[in-house]
Amino acid sequence: MSEKLSSPTKIRCDACPVMCYIAENKSGACDRYANENGDLIRVDPLTVIEYRDKGSVVPFLKDGFAWNGDVVPTEDLFISAVGAGTTYPDYKPAPFIVSSNINDVDMVTVVTEGIYSYCGVKIKIDTDRHIGPERSVVRSNGEPVGHVTTGEYGSQMLSIGGVNHLTGGTKKEGRTTCSTMLNLCNSEAVELSIDEGSHIVVQAGRPPIIDGVAEKHMRVGCGSATIGMFATQWKGLVDEVVIVDDHITGVVSEHQAGKVIDWPETGIRINGRRSTPGRYFQVAEPGNGWGGTNIEDPLEILDDFNPKIAFPGQSLLMVSTTGDQFAYFELDENLTPIPQAIPSTLEKPISIITDNCEPALCTVLFVGGAGGSLRAGVTENPVLLTRSVKNMLTHVTCGGAPTYIWPGGGITLMVDVTKMPKNAFGYVPTPALVAPIEFSMRLDDYESLGGHIDYIQPIEDALKGILGPQNDHILSSDILKTFDSENPSPMDPKHFSWISKEKT
Repeated sequence: MSEKLSSPTKIRCDACPVMCYIAENKSGACDRYANENGDLIRVDPLTVIEYRDKGSVVPFLKDGFAWNGDVVPTEDLFISAVGAGTTYPDYKPAPFIVSSNINDVDMVTVVTEGIYSYCGVKIKIDTDRHIGPERSVVRSNGEPVGHVTTGEYGSQMLSIGGVNHLTGGTKKEGRTTCSTMLNLCNSEAVELSIDEGSHIVVQAGRPPIIDGVAEKHMRVGCGSATIGMFATQWKGLVDEVVIVDDHITGVVSEHQAGKVIDWPETGIRINGRRSTPGRYFQVAEPGNGWGGTNIEDPLEILDDFNPKIAFPGQSLLMVSTTGDQFAYFELDENLTPIPQAIPSTLEKPISIITDNCEPALCTVLFVGGAGGSLRAGVTENPVLLTRSVKNMLTHVTCGGAPTYIWPGGGITLMVDVTKMPKNAFGYVPTPALVAPIEFSMRLDDYESLGGHIDYIQPIEDALKGILGPQNDHILSSDILKTFDSENPSPMDPKHFSWISKEKT
């Protein structure tokens, strides 16, 4: 993969389109390949290997493990593309095309790293807080790298990256976007700012930090849903319950859940746009206050009580959708709510809301288009690979982690980065991300899609090449990791119906 020049101190690397000339004992622009005494070496760890014992993932390479040439049963063995290298943008066959036998079925896995100029990151942030208006620009180190997109149930959503940010802006914007995505995909903490919004710290699998405050809970549901779940818990303990929520504020006495259990009317009135009974929209502006609104005093959403129904001493409980904020009131002679201490009988019904909330986390999904000449590393007729993936004859993984393949044209995949091995992502300064990708299929299906049959090697031979004397330095690496134990084995027939002796 390298070309020695007339000068013994430099070699040329063709691992990516940059084609670096690397001086002796220096690394290339990507920091993934280096010139070690005139030989091109991989700086980060090479191909990750795993096998399974009784359904559990067991590291094949442990710290201090000296490989003696023995191989575990091949039906339990899988070589991922983490650090495997790439043939992109050339037509050459992928770095590893390995064969194995699973339940008497001949299988092939094509192992390569993709260079993704067309890629992005989708971030789900579990919070009720208002982080910024929809379509607001998201910045990293002052550079635009994405935008706020449509919120989901109990979460705010960001879209980061994409080809327009990588290549359509300034060089600084492209480099910053690439660096931001790389850190996000490798599960590192990233600071982001949102125009007309918040400053946030995002890290996959960790709670979001919004304007310096770490989130604890994801809301149990909207105000209406909360009433639907817990109305019976409050009946007989308080006269009225209001769940304050930026999206749908709920009032138990009007709500269908209250009607079903014969909850009496209270004469309460809410400032907001009434939807169906007991459900109100737009009670306040979005913000970081109660239930994702901009209010600090929940009484701001109330109008005067109906004097024909309400009565002095009538009790009122107001709670946020996470149960983190709550207040108890009783009406005085003028039917004005007066704050009171929370009765002990209401402590458990309030805490059950919080108990039903899940921990607030950040979820990072890598989205990339596996197209271009990447597919040429698998087959001489790339469209046949696309069709094979869509027909579920070829299974796609990223570092052994399961992917979701989007419908429609091309191979657009999405993967949870926390399911992938640590530091599975790299970059090239074009700029673009580098990510592992594996295509697994039956041998006869690989033949039918025009695969590079002459380059298939048994998995045992591939291991000898990976773990041979020229790569002894790999064995001592403490970065070699196995896959997430929750991931299904990419080659396990129990998970994938397309692995069978007879085609369906």
